[in-house]
Amino acid sequence: MDPLSSVLALLWPQSFITAGFDAGGTWSVRFAGHAGRIKCYALMRGECWLMVDGVADRIRLHAGDCFVLPGGHGFVLASDPDVTALSARDVFAGAHYGGIVVHQGGGEVFLTGSRFDVDARRAGALLDSLPTLIYIEGAGEQAVLRWLIERMMAEARGQQAGASLAANHLAQLMLLQALRIYLSTQKPAGVGWFFALADPHLSVALGAMHGEPGRRWTLEALARLAGMSRSVFAQQFREKVGMTPIAYLTRWRMVLAAERLTLGQASMAETATSLGYESENAFNTAFKRVMGCSPRRYGRSQAASA
Repeated sequence: MDPLSSVLALLWPQSFITAGFDAGGTWSVRFAGHAGRIKCYALMRGECWLMVDGVADRIRLHAGDCFVLPGGHGFVLASDPDVTALSARDVFAGAHYGGIVVHQGGGEVFLTGSRFDVDARRAGALLDSLPTLIYIEGAGEQAVLRWLIERMMAEARGQQAGASLAANHLAQLMLLQALRIYLSTQKPAGVGWFFALADPHLSVALGAMHGEPGRRWTLEALARLAGMSRSVFAQQFREKVGMTPIAYLTRWRMVLAAERLTLGQASMAETATSLGYESENAFNTAFKRVMGCSPRRYGRSQAASA
């Protein structure tokens, strides 16, 4: 499984809210930020301003544009950026899943969007490396992303048999399509595993670690796969990913371990062995260092919250 697929496979959505927003006149709405929440929107009609917390530039959205906030950052949508923003909680009060909120008579701007929650504790290590904002101008394969959002709204409104499962898969496809477009149309300039996927050499090393996380990888072996010298590979990997190759491998192993502990797929000893650790003690030490608590405590906390 390639790195992007293996990461997204762990971001299985836990809950959804899908709705439409039909606005008219002069307006401004602030949407609060939430960790562990991925937001995806498409502007179907009209134009408006987008201002995302932590992003310096404001963006003029046009019909057909899409944007994704993988880290759940807060943002403002407005017809006029100088207008005092109302809280989305008030504007959307009483709105039902899959419904359309009409604001100030509507008719000028129509936006569809979905947000879905993931396990913030487990997903944090994965989402932290994604861009704060993925902005996609309306052209080409963006139509696929818009179709996915519209299909998700249709599933929510129709309440047909299997709607919940369909929405689950559509949510993942929405994020996947947005990330694909971003990688293919942009020149990612950030630090993290996602940005390293754009590097043809580093992506090979990442793919190897994701494909065989239990293998006893060495710096030399990974550098050889990447077609680079040991020193150059180590330097470029650290600069692009933000940590050493072995530190990244350890972090990825612990993310997988957390998933297995949550699902109860294997015993502690089996998990440790499958991820390349010769003893439970070594595995416990690595897990606590990365996840902030022991594997047993983590497993108990997940069971209690289920």
